[in-house]
Amino acid sequence: MRLWDWAVAAYAAPGVGEACLALQDSHEQNVPVLLWSGWVAATGRKPDAETIEAACDTARAWDSVVVAPLRSIRRTLKAPVPDIDNGPREAVRNRIKALELEAERHLLEALEALAPAPAGPPRPAIDALVATARVWANVTPRPALIRLADALPT
Repeated sequence: MRLWDWAVAAYAAPGVGEACLALQDSHEQNVPVLLWSGWVAATGRKPDAETIEAACDTARAWDSVVVAPLRSIRRTLKAPVPDIDNGPREAVRNRIKALELEAERHLLEALEALAPAPAGPPRPAIDALVATARVWANVTPRPALIRLADALPT
């Protein structure tokens, strides 16, 4: 299964979206790279440290230039703006939200291209999530990663 399809299905599973957003908002983790980690584990891939680092570098570059600015604008437009009608504000916010999702899809495609071929049976998601989170940030939010791993479909 392609990463995008897996990520969409996984994110829709009970508890996954909430766990991802908590990791993003409270622990400064990157949702697409975490979903990539879950996917590599679920599909029996075993990226080495260099591949995980390359995935994090790709995600950092794309996030800082494309995704984060879009997310910032979308979040700014969430609240009503004085002297601006809600309808047009919401319409623009929804278009930006769609662009943010498209940008995340492009990132997932780039991450999929970095993944090694499947090399065996599925592995525990927590192992892949922790390995990636350690490269992404100085602090590994293990309890939040366990919640995500437990929510991901197997």
